[in-house]
Amino acid sequence: MNTTLARCASSWHPLVARLEGAGQTLPPFVLRLIMGWEFWESGLEKLHGENWFADIQQRFPFPFDQLPAGFSWTLSTWTEILGAVLLWLGLGTRIAAFALLFVTFVATAAVHWPDMWSMWSDLAKGYAIKDMGHGNFKLPLLFAVMLLPLIFGGAGKFSLDRLLSRMLGASGARAPVDDPLAWSLASAVLGVPFLMLLPKFGIALLVLALLLALFGARGRGRPTTASPAS
Repeated sequence: MNTTLARCASSWHPLVARLEGAGQTLPPFVLRLIMGWEFWESGLEKLHGENWFADIQQRFPFPFDQLPAGFSWTLSTWTEILGAVLLWLGLGTRIAAFALLFVTFVATAAVHWPDMWSMWSDLAKGYAIKDMGHGNFKLPLLFAVMLLPLIFGGAGKFSLDRLLSRMLGASGARAPVDDPLAWSLASAVLGVPFLMLLPKFGIALLVLALLLALFGARGRGRPTTASPAS
């Protein structure tokens, strides 16, 4: 029995290693192509269409409800277009993906989010592609989920980011760091967009980010205890 398991493991581990190797290139590349196309189409539609933001100005989250509709329209249009190009090129991918994530949350709050919901069953009615009177946040939710790997994992090997990293001599393997500061950064990355959709939850995430940052900085500042001389 143990011999059979060992043989299975010896066959499985090389397979997983090769999938992980290809996974550094293929999944982020496909995500960049698809998300770039989606936001490129959306941006061009705004660029060549009429500004309808004035009709929903009051539904935008703060501070966009205080800004001129024309400014918000232009900002959204060019964020989507330039963000799409950057995703295709794999250049500044994390920043571009975060900007598009932010735009997605603002759009969800203004257009796709249910006007009123008091329980999970009400919210679930809005999990749809078409708006049947309860919102339709399924598609922007999928967009957000697809952008997260690009924010946290980067553009992958087939990108200008990787090429620039090599040219600058920073292409060496970096071991992932899973510490309080890492989770502080993750909480901040999610907290800022959530301020646009669920402000209380966004604030809670940012408070958590601050606490984790303080805890992580305190841990790093502790002097290490020297081992006694032998």
